[in-house]
Amino acid sequence: MAVPFSERTHGRVALPDPARSPWWELGRRLLAALAILVGTVLLVYFDRSGYRDGNDPLHDYRVDLLDSIYYTTVTLSTTGYGDIAPVSERARMVNAFVITPFRIGFLVLLIGTTLEVLASRGREMFRIAQWRKKMSSQDHVVVIGYGTKGRAAVETLVSNGWQRSSIVVVDPDATALEEAHTDELAVIVGDATRREVLRRAGAARASQVIITTDRDDSNVLATLTVRQLNPDAWIVVSAREQENVELMRQSGASSVVTSSDAVGRLLGLSTVSPALGEVMEDLLTYGVGLEVAERDLLVNEVGKQPQSLPDQVIAVIRDERVYRYFDPVVTMLARGDRLIVVRSAKELPWAPRPGTHDEDLAVE
Repeated sequence: MAVPFSERTHGRVALPDPARSPWWELGRRLLAALAILVGTVLLVYFDRSGYRDGNDPLHDYRVDLLDSIYYTTVTLSTTGYGDIAPVSERARMVNAFVITPFRIGFLVLLIGTTLEVLASRGREMFRIAQWRKKMSSQDHVVVIGYGTKGRAAVETLVSNGWQRSSIVVVDPDATALEEAHTDELAVIVGDATRREVLRRAGAARASQVIITTDRDDSNVLATLTVRQLNPDAWIVVSAREQENVELMRQSGASSVVTSSDAVGRLLGLSTVSPALGEVMEDLLTYGVGLEVAERDLLVNEVGKQPQSLPDQVIAVIRDERVYRYFDPVVTMLARGDRLIVVRSAKELPWAPRPGTHDEDLAVE
């Protein structure tokens, strides 16, 4: 009985591989071997007068097409019974300088295919070991669920400077596996509510975890499991229903985004005020028009009011708390503050973006 894909690959690390389909590789090698066989048969047959069949005295030891095929197979396979042999100088020269290289190539194809099959498992284990070593020595992000929301989250991370090699996807679906490999991402195939699967993904060492499955109950259980493995990780969870937000926060989520309500509000805004809806969509689209970004405070901005900066400051992060720009607590900016700003997505010569020209940062 065939084993389901999810059971065959459960908990397995699957790294992106640029290699072609194995069927394509096998077909290519079979065609090459067939070409060598056919080419050698034709060489022997066209020069059959230079060969002698020692087991066929009834036909004056002559070689026909069937003999040519027989001689080619036993020669290329190095069996060499010796019943058919080249006797003319030309036939011997062809054997030495043409058929012998063909024999070597034929054996290389057979042995190479076998060795590749045997070595592929070891090579994959080595790649996974190297990947695990790299993951243990650097910050990485675990993305649970690679649907529409998961893919959008990954593209946003990559657009903001994260390397694809630092992002690990956890998903049990074969389609998600193929899509993540196409996007050059490492994948852990399995159920993210299981501790062993999350351990394989390095959730215990991840700096951030993004949970975007299609079920709120799965998101809650995955959040609880991740928080037990990693008390310090920043966990962002997607909730389908607003009523589950508080439950996810109690489960250990650092931030919860309500997808259905957020989409509904954006649809409502676009209906009531098409211009406002367009601006909100622009803010959520990376690299075009306006963008919302977080940046460090610069030395020359210390002591100033948030409203006086080149960027449009909408919030200030101080002591790990977020304040609106008009809050009396952040009337004067101080060292260690971080800013949430709205600014142009592209740096313009006449409007340089703060923090991109080797300015001194006002960090504590």
